[in-house]
Amino acid sequence: MRVLLWYCEKFAWTPAMKTLDDAPEAAPGDHKNAVVAFVHIEPKDIENGGSTETRLVKTIKWLARKNETNTVLLHSFTHLGEDKAEPGQAREILQRAQERLQKAGYEAFQTPWGHFLNLEMNAPGHPLARIFKEW
Repeated sequence: MRVLLWYCEKFAWTPAMKTLDDAPEAAPGDHKNAVVAFVHIEPKDIENGGSTETRLVKTIKWLARKNETNTVLLHSFTHLGEDKAEPGQAREILQRAQERLQKAGYEAFQTPWGHFLNLEMNAPGHPLARIFKEW
């Protein structure tokens, strides 16, 4: 798994085009003061079971605490590496991570699945606003 984490004072999207035929229709979204995780899930993450998912959740929670926010967005981003998990399996991992974050008291959301999005980001220039992790 590769994850590019951003703390954003504002993160908004508008669906631009579907990338998966079976993707549900999508609506625009807008969040303020959120940790946004651009998540690239690889085949080895499926084989590792929940350990990579646990690292993802713990890292997001750590960054959310550091930036004093309770809002988290998960964004499927298959552009951080060459190996990609099957879409259905990747979606399951993101869904489980979202549920775990919600159970821990976070407002956790996902950007629309299976769409390219027009993005609007406002990220402050400090060391804990941009973090890259690879497991």
